[in-house]
Amino acid sequence: MGEVERGESAPRRRIPFWCANGHETRVILAREADVPEFWDCPRCGLPAGQDQTAPPPVPRIEPYKTHLAYVRERRSDADGDALLQEALDRLRVRRGG
Repeated sequence: MGEVERGESAPRRRIPFWCANGHETRVILAREADVPEFWDCPRCGLPAGQDQTAPPPVPRIEPYKTHLAYVRERRSDADGDALLQEALDRLRVRRGG
């Protein structure tokens, strides 16, 4: 199909983006479209920016936290010991001991 069947295509521009690994990605956007600040690199997945000399930094990936790790962030060891003692006392009362 040519332009006669589809109509005229919008004016376009190529915008280059670079990631921290030095990969260049050229994105084709409509001329009047807003250019995003970042674009995901299709080769490595890192964020890419328009400044080749200062690409966006590699994002820091937080390790998986267990439920216990979240609890330890909110409570001190003394609080945890007190809660454990309360739970054990209730269990002993329920069992009659």
